[in-house]
Amino acid sequence: MMALMARILVTEKIADLGLERLRAGGHEVDVRVGIDADHLPEAVRGAHALIIRSATRVTADVIAAGVGLIVIGRAGIGLDNVDVDAATRHGVMVVNAPLSNAVSAAEHTIALMLAQARSIPQAHAALVAGRWERAHWVGVELHDKVLGILGLGRIGQLVAQRAAALGMHLLAHDPYVSEDRARQLGAELVDLDTLVSQSDFLTLHVAKTPETLGMLDADLLAKAKPTLRIVNVARGGVVDEAALADAIAYRRIAGAALDVFETEPTTASPLFALDGVVVTPHLGASTTEAQDKAGVTIAEQVLLALDGDWVPYAVNVAAPEAAEVVRPFLPLAEKLGVLFAGITGRLPEVIDVEFSGEIGGYDNELGLLSVVKGLVSAVHDEPVSFVNAVSIAKERGIEVRSVSTAVAKDYVNVITVRGGGHSVAGTLWGLGAEPRLVMLDDHSIDLSPMPHMIILTNDDRPGVIGRVGTTLGDAGVNINGMNVGRSSRAESALMVISTDEPVPDRVATALAATDGVTTVRVVSLAGIV
Repeated sequence: MMALMARILVTEKIADLGLERLRAGGHEVDVRVGIDADHLPEAVRGAHALIIRSATRVTADVIAAGVGLIVIGRAGIGLDNVDVDAATRHGVMVVNAPLSNAVSAAEHTIALMLAQARSIPQAHAALVAGRWERAHWVGVELHDKVLGILGLGRIGQLVAQRAAALGMHLLAHDPYVSEDRARQLGAELVDLDTLVSQSDFLTLHVAKTPETLGMLDADLLAKAKPTLRIVNVARGGVVDEAALADAIAYRRIAGAALDVFETEPTTASPLFALDGVVVTPHLGASTTEAQDKAGVTIAEQVLLALDGDWVPYAVNVAAPEAAEVVRPFLPLAEKLGVLFAGITGRLPEVIDVEFSGEIGGYDNELGLLSVVKGLVSAVHDEPVSFVNAVSIAKERGIEVRSVSTAVAKDYVNVITVRGGGHSVAGTLWGLGAEPRLVMLDDHSIDLSPMPHMIILTNDDRPGVIGRVGTTLGDAGVNINGMNVGRSSRAESALMVISTDEPVPDRVATALAATDGVTTVRVVSLAGIV
């Protein structure tokens, strides 16, 4: 965990519940809503976290100015306004709140679909202007129509469930979704051309990427039926707006309902003059519930990042979500990495990490990443996070390999780190899942990892433990725990001592000179215990 209170810069309005959560974490919350781009680099300097929504542009220059920046939090889903690649290069974690507005966006999609099908905004405007135009605004039913869903992620799935309840037939296109999952939602997976050509309504739920930018263009629209109505509550720029306006104006398709645009904010567009178009100013996430969820979720994610914990919604960490069985072992894995670095002095080029027992039957990629984070944080001067740990290890020429096995000796689960003639192993013990060190350099031990530790190898003969205790006592160092381990070689023994305070170099030197002591290593786990 962070030793000092962090400064969290918030440049856009988030829910008060989120701000309260951040302050309750003991941090300084610096709210500067509406700060302009010219002053942002200066404001972010010295901040440990930056929280934004969609208006603040976090460029490479802003990130470079944020010396000490640990995490950028986007209170929402889209990250078009964050240079994620630059953040990754600087070791800055980028997190969002991907589920916070899912229900709101899905409901807004259905609302726009109905509004466009029945010309509700146009009829409302005519009536309040004094015109009773009942015969003019003839709509269509959604029932028995074909809805094409482009992107069957979380929001797309929620839309599918609601559209099915309205009696619509569902087609979907998403290369990352299996046919079985689509079938469970009552949708048939088809290629993109078929989706456009057979749909009466087409709703978009994809991120804006180089691959999706302008994907719904004139060529694709030319394949549509004249009854097609397009709904976009996803990202502006995915639809070629000029091509869309042209297709509606010349009645090649029936209309559109749009919540997002290529440039925002926008108050002028050829689309606005068309009767077949319904528009809203990016309201997909604009509900009280979504804003509260986004504020609280991003506060929780930022707090996890500041504490050095695993952050579920980090977008630039190349590891899957940890299984519930594996998750409790992540802090232990990081501590083992720090401890291994401490006993080796210089990290070997090849390090092997073994996950044994029940955890060996799960994906341990995140556990391995936790070990790597611990390894390099012990030997690297700059801040180390889940984002940059692997790249730092590679820069130092360190290869960390992983092996998993369902068989564990003596314990239900064990994580073991080996390399360069050194080794360390740990497990979680009892109902409280207490972390325990069970082996160091092939010596059996049993103690909890503590913030300040001395690891000594010594001759296995009478008097050595007493002399070590006397040396520490004479130096005013209080011992709060000790464990003695033996290896299969009877002449070799190992002492692990925990102390109340960090051990000065002069005391370590005195211990090394003590009769019977072979090696001395001082290890600090203060940042993660």
